[in-house]
Amino acid sequence: MSLEPHFDVLVVDDNSPDGTGNLVKAKQKDFARIHLLENGEKNGLGTAYIAGFKWCLERNYPYVFEMDCDFSHNPDDLIRLYDALQQPAHDMVVGSRYIGNVVNVVNWPMTRVLLSYFASAYVRFFTRMILADATAGFVGYTRELLSVIDLDKIKFRGYAFQIEMKYTAFKLGYAIKEIPIIFTDRTAGVSKMSGGIIKEALFGVLSLRLKKIRKKAVK
Repeated sequence: MSLEPHFDVLVVDDNSPDGTGNLVKAKQKDFARIHLLENGEKNGLGTAYIAGFKWCLERNYPYVFEMDCDFSHNPDDLIRLYDALQQPAHDMVVGSRYIGNVVNVVNWPMTRVLLSYFASAYVRFFTRMILADATAGFVGYTRELLSVIDLDKIKFRGYAFQIEMKYTAFKLGYAIKEIPIIFTDRTAGVSKMSGGIIKEALFGVLSLRLKKIRKKAVK
């Protein structure tokens, strides 16, 4: 709330058992720019993000940013992503943990670092996207880009959702810019990473090459 320029915050709560919705409602009493979207049952990361994107598009925000709410992503870096999106050549900006072959990750176990790093290498090999951090979850979009992505046809619901959104932008011919960030592991809570999520990402990348991607007609 202290950042300049001012950002609105939307928290998408898909029936979380940890009281997220009640905490957000308490903060709304102090800050008019905090919003809550209660999204019903838990249907995965991708479903929550898509609901949030649609909410933002309905309200005509020129830029939309997705980020983790556990401070793994530094809110101050929002300004850097915003500034990058001001450049006419940039349609999507990714806060990258691995750009320039430097690993900017703090407090992750080495197994998790290697899994994430080589996942991005795997994605690059099969999709031909030149992205150092294809699984990154700190991303800024222009309204134009989000408007032409058919969000109802985004298939994946786990972490592969992040890959599919970037690949869709890439195939539609939009420019993706990476900027370096420092990613710090959460200090509370637990990761939602599971074998099923890894499997979805592993085989989902192969299926992306076969997916026909077209722009959504903008009304």
